[in-house]
Amino acid sequence: MIVYPAIDLVAGDVVRLRQGVRSEMDVYSSDPVAQAEAFAAAGAGWVHMVDLSRAFGEDEAACAANMDAIRAVCERVPVRVDAGGGVRGLADVERLLDAGVSRVSIGTPLVRDPGFAAEAVARFGDAVAADVAAKGGAVRVDGWRDEAPVSLETLLASVVGMGFSHLVYTDVSRDGMQTGVDPEAYRAVAAACGFPVTASGGVTTVEDVRRLAALGDGVVEGVVCGRALYEGTLDLAEALAAAGGE
Repeated sequence: MIVYPAIDLVAGDVVRLRQGVRSEMDVYSSDPVAQAEAFAAAGAGWVHMVDLSRAFGEDEAACAANMDAIRAVCERVPVRVDAGGGVRGLADVERLLDAGVSRVSIGTPLVRDPGFAAEAVARFGDAVAADVAAKGGAVRVDGWRDEAPVSLETLLASVVGMGFSHLVYTDVSRDGMQTGVDPEAYRAVAAACGFPVTASGGVTTVEDVRRLAALGDGVVEGVVCGRALYEGTLDLAEALAAAGGE
């Protein structure tokens, strides 16, 4: 199981939100490259980077700072980068891949612009992943601010039909809250998709990582870890050992 330490970005700063709420933000660093280097030194093979400024439609200066940070991590740190946030068209995917990103996550367009999402899979294949988020069983889009007019079950079927083979599923109610994980939620999503998923939301201690790893590679292929790493309730080296992967 791959462990993805998370670097969420607002105007170039490393931040964490609670349940995706922009006003509930803590800033942990102004140096994303140094943060990625620390994760790499602990043994991480991947980092998960999210351009929250672009996802929230913030000004171009903020978005540019985030893009510079993503590019710098790709160029200077020996990790693979999974990145997303505000990806709305093929040009956005190409921009991130050209910057050195290994995999681009597509979220809101799965609902708002499925034609683009399907075209992205057809063109870029394994280099794109579906990014699905739900709160209380309701799909969330546009930086998790809005409830989508589609059920989770229907959206997952659509994602499979588009041809995605990687999917990040975020339990928004647990994200940034350090409440622990709900393994059965990921088991259900993986069963609906027919392939293993990456779990996101609620990871607090190494025991959460162990619980997800115990589901098996056929259910969970990766786990995103964020606030727990920054708050010190989870040690990355221990998480990597518990996951048995990268």
